[in-house]
Amino acid sequence: MRSVGATPAGNDQPTRRQRAGPGSTQTDRGRYGNEVSSVPPIIDISPLRNEDPDKRLWGPEALETVAAIDAACRDSGFFLITGHGVDPTLMHDLDRVSRKFFALSESEKETVAMHRGGSSWRGWFPLGGELTNGKPDGKEGLYLGAELSPTDPRVVAGLPLHGPNLFPSALPELAPIVVRWLDSMTNLGHLLLRAVGQSLGVGPTWFRDNLTADPVTLFRIFHYPPDWGGEWGVAEHTDYGLLTILMQDDCGGLQVRAPSPRADVWHDVVPVAGSFVCNIGDMLERISAGRYTSTPHRVANVSGRQRLSFPFFFDPSWDARVQVLPADQNPPGAAPGHATATAGTLNRWDGASVFDFDGIYGDYLTAKVAKVFPSLFAAVAGPVQP
Repeated sequence: MRSVGATPAGNDQPTRRQRAGPGSTQTDRGRYGNEVSSVPPIIDISPLRNEDPDKRLWGPEALETVAAIDAACRDSGFFLITGHGVDPTLMHDLDRVSRKFFALSESEKETVAMHRGGSSWRGWFPLGGELTNGKPDGKEGLYLGAELSPTDPRVVAGLPLHGPNLFPSALPELAPIVVRWLDSMTNLGHLLLRAVGQSLGVGPTWFRDNLTADPVTLFRIFHYPPDWGGEWGVAEHTDYGLLTILMQDDCGGLQVRAPSPRADVWHDVVPVAGSFVCNIGDMLERISAGRYTSTPHRVANVSGRQRLSFPFFFDPSWDARVQVLPADQNPPGAAPGHATATAGTLNRWDGASVFDFDGIYGDYLTAKVAKVFPSLFAAVAGPVQP
């Protein structure tokens, strides 16, 4: 077993409560020559955890937190959270066991390769096996999701992205840690979307009542080796769903494109021990009529060490039809109608609009993931349509 020897993700909570703030505005020139500045706001969400999830009238501390989240979503679409209540020991254990997984031999990891999972799209892919905008990424990874038994009706029906996870027999401690992590992240996703519902003026239960009663939850563990030979660990992209919750180690490398007429201004998302990075996805931009923007981001591992990251994607239910909030429910600051004139839409990395799709979320997600793994998709469902 070879060593994957980066410093584990930090799990010490900050010693003071950190509210949303403007962050540093100091800029410099990054490795790739474009202007880079630092850090999205840090928001202590512990007041949210003290509120009754079904109550519409929240206390002043919780409303202050909601306002901070709203400001971050309108500004950059990225923010860091502390006070989230996730067990620090679980965070450490996930980092530790993930390093053990990537230290396995390739033949051992091949026993849980994605092609063995069929249409569930679970399992391991090798370095360069995932594409972003048609180009190989400088990472290997393990695709995971809600743990479903082979007899689950959705699995029996062959619903894409649904199925049992694949865990290597050589690392039996991985499965129970991942299952605990999925439970913790799902609870955290529901908590954060209660706050987003408040910030959009539709109330804390709106998302669960209308879109996320049975959310699609996808989890990835990514390993970025140093100096892999390409430019980007992951090239510029946005996320598909509602909300991404990311644990990252202390290597850094995540960058967010700043809202600016200049497309080459990027923010470094500097790791903060014990925190999670949160960003909104395409569907939340759509729902909010452009008040919130799904912000492009990218990764370059220039640390000289093995970088691990742990993104969890909290998405609408598979059969949900994601619509723009009705005009009488659009929050203040939302663009009228389909917000095709917003800067976020005009400057999107792929030139697409999140307002063009009309259908259920499962179809949207399947089409997106098919472009990330075109060969795998072709093997289980036929060629990808252009």
